[in-house]
Amino acid sequence: MSLKVVRQYERGVLFRLGRVRGAREPGLRVIVPFVDVLHRVSLRIVTMPIQSQGIITRDNVSVDVSAVAYFRIVDAVKSVVAIENVQAAIDQIAQTTLRKVVGQHTLDETLSETDTINKDIREILDVSTVEWGVQVTLVELKDIQLPDSMKRAMARQAEAEREKRAKIINAEGESLAAAALGDASDTMMEHPLALQLRNLQSLVEIGVDKNTTVVLPAPLMSTIGELGSFLAREAAASTPLTTVADPGKAPSATISEPSLLKVTKEEIPVVPVNGGPLVKNS
Repeated sequence: MSLKVVRQYERGVLFRLGRVRGAREPGLRVIVPFVDVLHRVSLRIVTMPIQSQGIITRDNVSVDVSAVAYFRIVDAVKSVVAIENVQAAIDQIAQTTLRKVVGQHTLDETLSETDTINKDIREILDVSTVEWGVQVTLVELKDIQLPDSMKRAMARQAEAEREKRAKIINAEGESLAAAALGDASDTMMEHPLALQLRNLQSLVEIGVDKNTTVVLPAPLMSTIGELGSFLAREAAASTPLTTVADPGKAPSATISEPSLLKVTKEEIPVVPVNGGPLVKNS
């Protein structure tokens, strides 16, 4: 008699004289030398990388796609009797299935719908490997390599899309700002003092930076101009009248040049002529 140990994560497939006698559970097993043969089969999940495949998508774009598959043996007897090398067989069928499924999708679908592609590959592998006593638990696309020209084209497309969104957002902001300015102008029309307050606020904002910029609002400039005109009129009105006496001529009134006021004859005062009596010019 011979003793064999089957580990917890293994199952033993016993052959007696070349015939399958069934699976053996973990533990210490007794076999007959030269008569019985015990094959140990691991039931742990196996991680199998799927090497990169050159695939042409449905829209005629060449891409290189690699993936990874996870599987485990659920029937130890089938995995030994039905197929010679389980891992090699799953590797080959996974490569062909990956090429087939990805080739049915466009490039955009391959990049955006990876979950759907993973599910389709796993379902196809499950159907093919169920007769081998193998269950494929997960398939994931690991890497998708694009040609350099396609990368540049996609970069330009993404940049154009971002510029379009930026212009749309900018236009929406300008539209909202224009509407707000319209409302503000209506408010200032109803309340003229609000414009003066806004001018003062602008001056405060400019003065925060402690620069040498001097800003005079337009209403203030017009006010200064009106004040200058008023002072000129006041100065002209306050200029006194002067007269010049000529012995050979009648007295006349002269007005200083800054004054623009017209003086009538009735406003000329009465002055003596050559020490004689007062004469009133008519």
